[in-house]
Amino acid sequence: MSFLLIFAIAFSLAMDAFAVSVGISIGLVRLSKGQTLRLAVFFGFFQFMMPLLGWQAGRSILIKQFESYDHWLAFGLLLLIGGRMIYEFFKPEKSSYKNQADPTKGFLLFILSVATSIDALAVGLSLAALHVPILYPAGIIGGIAFLMTVLGTKLGPLLGRIAGKSAELLGGLILILIGLKVLADHL
Repeated sequence: MSFLLIFAIAFSLAMDAFAVSVGISIGLVRLSKGQTLRLAVFFGFFQFMMPLLGWQAGRSILIKQFESYDHWLAFGLLLLIGGRMIYEFFKPEKSSYKNQADPTKGFLLFILSVATSIDALAVGLSLAALHVPILYPAGIIGGIAFLMTVLGTKLGPLLGRIAGKSAELLGGLILILIGLKVLADHL
């Protein structure tokens, strides 16, 4: 799998982390360096680990049984993830983080980390179905999520809520296009 394709997947997956970090930075007005670093480390780590878990599950489940259908599985998962991101874009605005507990600490940080990285689990499953080695893509995915989280916390106050949600739409469209490319390459 080419670096450009891995980068596109990583960038698409990082859109959730970016959108959440924009939302948090809007709600908290200005994040400290510690809050930004905590958010970026957690989001990046979970984005790194989830593809590994998905890949391992995919390797143990999909070994040879679905080889003739692996491209359809990858397409379906990417379509599902991208479609969910697009759906989230069109949902009514969620409440801001004002007057709530600090989302960069404790259980709330854990929940946000899982929520922003669950898509990466499905991508890991897709990569297993396509017999792609996982460490390199997982590292890129985690690194891009880290960087996009930092960027989101810095740009959040400037971009506002509309840009954060637009990033989710762009990410969803990119994942669907990648799924179509996978399908076209195997047909």
